[in-house]
Amino acid sequence: MTLIETVNTSTLARQLCRKLRSNFPELTMEEFEEKVDRLIQVKTQLTEDQLYHQMILSAVERISTEEPRWTYAAAFLYLEKLYRYSSHSRRLDPGKPYDSFFHLVNELVGKKLYDPRLLEKYSREEIQLLESVLDPSKDKLFTYIGIVTLAERYLTKSHEGSVFELPQERFMIIAMTLMMDEEEDQRMALIKEAYWALSNLYMTVATPTLANAGKSYGQLSSCFIDTVGDDLRSIFDSNTDVSTLSKNGGGLGIYLGKVRSRGSDIKGFKGVGSGVIPWMKQLNNTAVSVDQLGQRQGAIAVYLDVWHKDIHSFLDVRLNNGDERQRTHDLFTGVCIPDLFMEAVERRDDWYLFDPHEVRKVMGFSLEDYFDEEKGTGSFREKYWQCVENPGLSRKTVPAIDIFKRIMISQLETGTPFMFYRDSVNRQNANVHKGMIYCSNLCTEIAQNMSPTFIEEEKIEDGRIITYKHPGDFVVCNLASISLAKAVQNNVLPRVIEIAVRLLDNVIDLNNIPVLQAQLTNERYRGIGLGTFGWHHLLAVKGMKWESEEAEDYCDSLYEEIAYYTIQASNKLAKEKGAYPYFQGSDWESGSYFVKKGYDGPLWDEVKKEVSLNGMRNGYLMAVAPNSSTSLIAGSTASIDPLFRLLYSEEKKDYKIPVTAPDLTSETLWYYKTAYHIDQHWSIRQNSRRQRHIDQGISFNLYVSNDIKAKDLLLLHLDAWKSGLKTTYYVRSTSDSVIEECENCHS
Repeated sequence: MTLIETVNTSTLARQLCRKLRSNFPELTMEEFEEKVDRLIQVKTQLTEDQLYHQMILSAVERISTEEPRWTYAAAFLYLEKLYRYSSHSRRLDPGKPYDSFFHLVNELVGKKLYDPRLLEKYSREEIQLLESVLDPSKDKLFTYIGIVTLAERYLTKSHEGSVFELPQERFMIIAMTLMMDEEEDQRMALIKEAYWALSNLYMTVATPTLANAGKSYGQLSSCFIDTVGDDLRSIFDSNTDVSTLSKNGGGLGIYLGKVRSRGSDIKGFKGVGSGVIPWMKQLNNTAVSVDQLGQRQGAIAVYLDVWHKDIHSFLDVRLNNGDERQRTHDLFTGVCIPDLFMEAVERRDDWYLFDPHEVRKVMGFSLEDYFDEEKGTGSFREKYWQCVENPGLSRKTVPAIDIFKRIMISQLETGTPFMFYRDSVNRQNANVHKGMIYCSNLCTEIAQNMSPTFIEEEKIEDGRIITYKHPGDFVVCNLASISLAKAVQNNVLPRVIEIAVRLLDNVIDLNNIPVLQAQLTNERYRGIGLGTFGWHHLLAVKGMKWESEEAEDYCDSLYEEIAYYTIQASNKLAKEKGAYPYFQGSDWESGSYFVKKGYDGPLWDEVKKEVSLNGMRNGYLMAVAPNSSTSLIAGSTASIDPLFRLLYSEEKKDYKIPVTAPDLTSETLWYYKTAYHIDQHWSIRQNSRRQRHIDQGISFNLYVSNDIKAKDLLLLHLDAWKSGLKTTYYVRSTSDSVIEECENCHS
């Protein structure tokens, strides 16, 4: 929307300059004001829209490492423009843009943009009371890139594109939506608490929740993980589920390790199996053709075991050369790796590839259903060697290091495949009593039980076709993240974590997932993924060098604290609302979760006792997502990543926005060593200490130069595996145009 009327631009410009001087006395304003004066003199018939645009551009071009606070000045001007647009749409006084919250809710429900339950669940008096809680001064916390990202992607607009909703109203609508089914005697207090956490930018919710909460369309979960069975119906049913979820804005992780390899038999006919690549082509077409709410194409990651006979062709699917019929450029790839393979790589031993269908047929078990329960011993390696030693089972023998070379070649060209260390993941699975984790999601931070859905019976009854399915574990990711620098500096970590866990738990009950087995899985495990962002930001304001034992030790202690408060919050919810259905028999109930983590001492003993008595509300608790978009909104550094550059440009569709390191001063400057200058072994050491406290996974990138030697990249991967990392995400050595972010998991 634009305001096309011509206004007295000189009067408006002077008003805006006065406001800037008042709000930002530390900035040098003379050159800015001179440029605005020249603009008005040259263009005497500027529209209001044109004036704002030019003034914002003038402020933005002054953002630098010397004067980083120009980003707040540019944000201030953008907000002034946003207020006028919204007031115009809502027929309000531009000087009081946050007036009449109830009328906003009423009007947008009438326009079928807001969920009608907002008016059904809340009285007019309650909504008006919440209007008094809205704090417009919190808008001053936004950087320019932050407010632009929030406004362009998340604020509610009319079908014609007119701005209606403002930032604080978006936060309040999220709080009202996620708390609408709480007990009425505490609901208003909980909404205020949630609004406090969101409006102060102490936490963010994931992109689907931020975009869709309170609206009449879309769903709230970030992404999903499916397990595909080895039959035609399962493959195509999975594709249908993928398209359904992709349409509604969900990212997908797909495990194809159970699908038979190329050349396998079908119904006894030898050599006719087509392998996984044709089915990946189908998924690639789905990703391209079923876009996400018209905004972007679907996002799908596909995982395969490193012992699968199709592994070589799988590793080549994203390369730019070779047979295009064997390429799936729009899918992301991940490799599921057992300890045994990494040992073979290290020793330069041979590795054996199998067809999973033939293994089931000849051996009577599925190799992928096992993992090493102890480091260096256990079930998987026993079953693997049984397969190797069975003369009735065909196999392909290759040097393990050759496969790893193929992995690294693809990573240096495309950033993928992601690495999924399946033994490390499953050994730390708190719900191992109920299943197995075969792979991760689109951003490698989710690790929850998985299993395929299959048809039990299909029959005709009274002229209708009735289908009975056995629902597998179809993983659902419900994500939010804490802003470390702000929450830690202001000593509000326990308070933020408690409300964040409740918000995420409520997402489970409020979400209407169109794939029913995902809905059931969500209810059975009640899995959430509370993460963090702003790690480098926090180190900088605390004056800690990234490459230091001090930072490594602090990472350990801080994430233990986060784990403590998160477990405590879920336990408290279990007392109030009941434990998750699969709690009995879990590592939470037995207490072995705490033993595996090495948690002891009086505080941990008390939590362990409370969990044993009252249960856990959530079967899975913590996961650190990439969250680069929402960390931008919150004005901090992304996830656990080091800063990319001190000053860089964030690419938008038709323009660039300069972004500086957060809280950049002459003091913090020295602690912002950038990603490609950091020894990645230090990052691995940090993340190893962090991973100990995270029950799921972490989106962990490796930053390497384009000309890194193969042996050095190999050493990084070996270090990651030996350090107990569950996954690694991108190997970032290529240009930004090659590396595409998972937007669904931004939290």
